[in-house]
Amino acid sequence: MYKDSQLYVAHSSAGPIHIIGKMANRHGLIAGATGTGKTVTLQVLAETFSEAGVPCFMADMKGDLSGISQTGRLSGFIEKRCAEFGIDPTALQFKGCPVRLFDVYGKKGHPMRTTVEQMGSMLLARLLDLNDTQSGVLALTFRIAEDEQLPLVDMKDLRLMLDYVAKNADRYSTTYGNVSTATIGAIQRSLLTLAEQGGDKFFGEPAFDIYDLLQTEGGRGVMNILAADELMLQPKLYSTFLMWLLTSIYEKMPEIGDMELPKMVFFFDEAHMLFKDTSRALTDKIEQIVRLIRSKGIGIYFISQSPSDLPEAILGQCGNRVQHALRAFTPKDQAAVKAAAQTFRPNPAFSTEREILELGTGEALVSFLDEKGAPSVVERAKILFPLSQIGAITDEQRAALISSSRIAGKYDEAVDRESAFEKILKQREQAQAEAQAAAEAEAEREREEQLAKEQEKAAKKRSGGLKKSILGSIIGTAATYFAKTLAQQMARKITGGTIRTTTKKKKTTTKKKR
Repeated sequence: MYKDSQLYVAHSSAGPIHIIGKMANRHGLIAGATGTGKTVTLQVLAETFSEAGVPCFMADMKGDLSGISQTGRLSGFIEKRCAEFGIDPTALQFKGCPVRLFDVYGKKGHPMRTTVEQMGSMLLARLLDLNDTQSGVLALTFRIAEDEQLPLVDMKDLRLMLDYVAKNADRYSTTYGNVSTATIGAIQRSLLTLAEQGGDKFFGEPAFDIYDLLQTEGGRGVMNILAADELMLQPKLYSTFLMWLLTSIYEKMPEIGDMELPKMVFFFDEAHMLFKDTSRALTDKIEQIVRLIRSKGIGIYFISQSPSDLPEAILGQCGNRVQHALRAFTPKDQAAVKAAAQTFRPNPAFSTEREILELGTGEALVSFLDEKGAPSVVERAKILFPLSQIGAITDEQRAALISSSRIAGKYDEAVDRESAFEKILKQREQAQAEAQAAAEAEAEREREEQLAKEQEKAAKKRSGGLKKSILGSIIGTAATYFAKTLAQQMARKITGGTIRTTTKKKKTTTKKKR
């Protein structure tokens, strides 16, 4: 319940306990063992924020939170609580909250996608569980894609980009550093594993616009509920998705300083997953975002079993605390209870450590920040009851919420625009076409050279034959002339000899007659 910039969420023996509106962006923690009432507490807080006009985002692990969209009803439990809190049950106005349903897989709500480049190499390396060397090569690939204007939108873009970098490793080694084919292969195998787990559905366009989470309807904040029952089966994808969402909010939201109410509140269930197997660099980045994001009007409430699930640097920023019961069956559990008790400002009326062990379902130790930003003395209290439905909605109700949403159709159909995949293929096709054209030109040049050689050879052959013919003709003519001349000479000689002989004979005959 919201009134006069105060959010009524619990009731102690001393009276109502409120979160002060302008302190609600100072973050918070809801902790407790399984079955102690954390989910109902989350629903009460979200419902109260919605009434105040503050939109919220929450992950729904079992489908229970979807009931916040439906009108609640009076029950024996609520009547009992009303009597304890001094509330007139007939004055209660049961109602649901405006709700938008989301699902990374697009089955139980509007799809939530982002592009590979918007995810960034650091978060993607965590999602793929890469080592330092592999993470470095992935970051190098992102840098090359940016420098060469090859947009990384979906998984096929990244896979082909990695192949592109590997095949051109020699060209990039001087500028970007060495690239190992074995390292590229390891990253490719991790991408294949992620795709088999359904992670590839998270990457693509249209990319989700975080401003769609910052909506109100009828003056009430919209409850943005992520169906996480299937997503939880892939803890790395779940936690990396939440990190991406938190990072996107931080990077895109403007600085607004302190406000009477938060601009938006995030509830991160199973918060321990955000920090499990997380590199020191990424943990430092999350701590920085959590510290600075409150100046952008964003409140973050972590939900986990024990305060020790959060790094101390983040736990120290959670000024609004709701601690449900913890169990202490082992020495480790006892140490966790003691550590949780020490995070509260002590109340001299009771032992905080003992109270944590004795709390019943729906009861909690509560400490919120006062108007000066200091933690209040811890109180044992009972959490207020929701005015919306407790429990999951039906498939028909879910379908109706999805189809009637103001963003229905905006993200439903994936869009595959020209990106790195298409551009690299186009480059390869162009290179192949140029290579083929060059090969054809070379073949044509070789054919022309061969033809020229054959023509030259034929010309030489014709020239040689002509020379022989001319020489033969000359020789033949000379031979004929010589033969003719010789014949004439022979004839003259013969004729001359005959004449001389005849003349001589005549002369001899004449002499004899004389």
